[in-house]
Amino acid sequence: MLDKEQVNMLQSFAKQIRIKTIHQMKVRGFGHIGGAMSIVDVLSVLYGKQLKYDPKNPAMEDRDWIVCSKGHAGPAIYAALALKGFFPMEWLDTLNQPGTNLPSHCDRKKTPGIDVTTGSLGQGLSVACGIALGKKQNHEENTIYCFIGDGESQEGQNWEAIMFAAQQKLDNLILFLDDNKMQLDDMTAAIENMESYSEKFKSFHWDVQEIDGHDYEAIDAAIDKAKSEKGKPSVIVLHTIKGKGCKFAEEMWNHHVSVSEEQANEAIAILEK
Repeated sequence: MLDKEQVNMLQSFAKQIRIKTIHQMKVRGFGHIGGAMSIVDVLSVLYGKQLKYDPKNPAMEDRDWIVCSKGHAGPAIYAALALKGFFPMEWLDTLNQPGTNLPSHCDRKKTPGIDVTTGSLGQGLSVACGIALGKKQNHEENTIYCFIGDGESQEGQNWEAIMFAAQQKLDNLILFLDDNKMQLDDMTAAIENMESYSEKFKSFHWDVQEIDGHDYEAIDAAIDKAKSEKGKPSVIVLHTIKGKGCKFAEEMWNHHVSVSEEQANEAIAILEK
C-alpha cells in the first residue's frame, strides 16, 4: 500500500511525464495525444515503483519488459524514459522527425529502454506472450507488461493470444487494457461494443481486475495482486480518460490531432500550477 509521500512522488512524476509528452507534440505540431495521456499514471507507477530496470543498462537480463502494443502512445513512454535517464532530455525535441531516435511509434532499434517495436495494432500481445513463455521456460523471473487499447481489443489476434496465455499459464504476464472508450473515428462502443471485458477475460481463464486507471493506489495494489497470481495470466482493465491531464485534449475529440504552440503552452501552464 502506498503512503502519502509515495503518492505525492508518483503524482509529481506523472505531471512531469505529461508535460514532457505535450512538449514533444508541441515541437512536432501533431501527435497521438489522447492515447499517450491516458496511460501516464500507470507509467508513473511502473517506472516510479514497480519495474526492475537500469537506465545505464537498458538490456539487463533480469529487467522487466514493457510491450506497448498501442505503439502510438510511445511519446509518453519516451518522456518517462528521458526523465529516468535512459537518454538525453534533448531527444524529446526530435519526436518523429528525420533522423530521430524517437519515432512516432515505439522502435526497439532506435530508443534505449524500448523492448519491442510496436504499432501494428493487435500484434503486441502475441509478442508479449512469446517473451513471457520464453522467460518461464528459462526459469527467469522477469515480469512482462503489455498495454493494449480498447479499440485495439477488437482485433482477433488478441483473442488468440489471450487463449494461448491461459493455456500456457503465463503468470509472469500482466496486461493493461486501456479502456478510454474512444478510438480513431468514433466511440469504441459505436464501432464494436466489447461490453464486459471482465466477463470475457474470466471466460478465457485470466485473473481480472477493473480499476480507475488514474488512481495511483489502485494501480499499485492491482499490480501487486497480479504479481502474486499463480498459474494464470492477469489483466488489469483501466478505466481512463483519453487525453487525461491535457486541457485541450480532454475537451475535444482526439486521436491523432494537430497541437498548436498556444494549446500546448496553456496545457503545460495548467499542469505546472
